[in-house]
Amino acid sequence: GKSKSVALEPGELFVSIAATVGKPIITKIKCCIHDGFVYFVGLHENREYLYYLLSCGEPYKGLGKLGTQLNLNTDTIGDMYLPRPSRKEEEEIVQFLDRETAEIDALVAKKERLIELLQEQRTALITDAVTKGLDPNARMKDSGVGGLDDIPAHWEVMKVTWLFSIGSGTTPPSEDSGYYGGEVPWITTSELRESVVVATEKTVTAKALRDFPSLKLHPKDSVAVAMYGATIGRLGILGVPAAVNQACCVFSDPKGSDTWFWFYWLQMRRSYLISLGYGGGQPNLSQDLLRSMRVPTPPLPEQRAIAAFLDRETAKIDALAATVREAIERLKELRIALISAAVTGRIDVRGEELK
Repeated sequence: GKSKSVALEPGELFVSIAATVGKPIITKIKCCIHDGFVYFVGLHENREYLYYLLSCGEPYKGLGKLGTQLNLNTDTIGDMYLPRPSRKEEEEIVQFLDRETAEIDALVAKKERLIELLQEQRTALITDAVTKGLDPNARMKDSGVGGLDDIPAHWEVMKVTWLFSIGSGTTPPSEDSGYYGGEVPWITTSELRESVVVATEKTVTAKALRDFPSLKLHPKDSVAVAMYGATIGRLGILGVPAAVNQACCVFSDPKGSDTWFWFYWLQMRRSYLISLGYGGGQPNLSQDLLRSMRVPTPPLPEQRAIAAFLDRETAKIDALAATVREAIERLKELRIALISAAVTGRIDVRGEELK
């Protein structure tokens, strides 16, 4: 339908021609659709069969791939050729695919749960290491820090302002071309991805650093955190000297603090800080909030040992999670291939090969 909004009854089939282009949906509820969808008026076909046929992308071959590459409208969908088995065979295909895809979906759900558990394990590992240390027999004391329990007795609670210089940056006006395209990497929060930042999308000039006192060149090995917006709490370590925009807070020039220990500490503290940063609506990690932190701090050699331990152990968890994600992708590809083979008759739904 081309009209702005159309009411559909439960069981109707429609296809997205907007964001997730080509994706079919069978509605389970009474609903309205807008002009980002095409629906089938008075459809006589087996809806489930047609749903499977469209969901594997077979009818779109030659038009592009399911997702974002297709350019669909009512005419292109109306011109598609569809394989037409008998009504009985359509029903058999639907029953076969309901059964097989349910098995694959259950496997995918299991593996997605495993990734959640690995993330929980990773978080617990970091939390324990940066708040309790690596010695399970260490004598403990009350931390006196909000949201934290006991810490090893020989750790000192320090103000973060004693440990680092804390600063931020700004965004020079884009209409002045003399400020961009220089030699200085300029980091925005989208580039903070829990890793070392060595290259940035944009660079600024020495003139920009001169004209804007708040645009400082932060040294290599500084730690940057996103203070607000969609990426709030995301972290990066500067792999090169760089400037940042106003949404990044930067911890540099460590005094008795190891960069990587601090990186893991901020990861552990992120959700607590965000909970403190809720004011009006969106959370905001202001520089004032970040400056007010008190940090249980082990001696420097112990910080380095904790960071090395976490590098090693989180790498193991991340490798395992990556393997599980690959397995999920393979299962999703298998699902589409299976649907495609069944709806085109390349496999017999009774399990006998046709070709």
